[in-house]
Amino acid sequence: MRLFRLVLATTALLTLGGVNAVAGSVKIIANRSVKTTTVSMGELKSIFLQEKNTLRDGSPVVAVLQKTGAIHNLFLSDFLGESDEELQMHYRRMAFTGKGTVPKSFGSDAEVVAYVAKSRSAIGYVRSETDTQGVKTLTVMRVNSGPERPLVTSIEPEYPAELNVRNIGGMVRLKVTVSANGAVERVELIGGNPVLAESAMHAVEQWKYAPARASSVVELSIPFDPRS
Repeated sequence: MRLFRLVLATTALLTLGGVNAVAGSVKIIANRSVKTTTVSMGELKSIFLQEKNTLRDGSPVVAVLQKTGAIHNLFLSDFLGESDEELQMHYRRMAFTGKGTVPKSFGSDAEVVAYVAKSRSAIGYVRSETDTQGVKTLTVMRVNSGPERPLVTSIEPEYPAELNVRNIGGMVRLKVTVSANGAVERVELIGGNPVLAESAMHAVEQWKYAPARASSVVELSIPFDPRS
């Protein structure tokens, strides 16, 4: 029996607590022209700091920001390791030297979604509970230990029908142990709706990463959005 069924008994009674634990977290969105469904923390940092303008799969991307607010500050601290003042100084320096530009910024989640939906290659961030109809939501990989490695094969989680018809979504966070040969050895639930989590874990168990000299522990944030 898979690991999820072992932890379900202890998480089923904590469904609301699990959902609340990830409410207010950051969701990464992209225009539907972007090919990938998964992005690493390293890729995101390189894109938003304008060190790169393509993702690992070759998709060109252009970052957009929120102007202020709690989700903006959370994204900067958790994803970029920068304050708003440091980031704006970085952009001005890039623009002055001709190596980059100051990205477009918007005042709300809805404005970011609307712009990303109509702008080819755009990528941005919103609150996890934001209605993201018309854009693609990306799974984010954070390496906790070991080498960062490309994802070679991925399978999309199947949306549980009973939640999809009720427009119930959310963010599922998983801790994944990847062997040196790239196979997924273990998947553990960190937080999220248990029904969504079961689907996410079943899919991730079948993922394949590039080989490396050592095993890795990766944290995944997998969005489920019935309106996308």
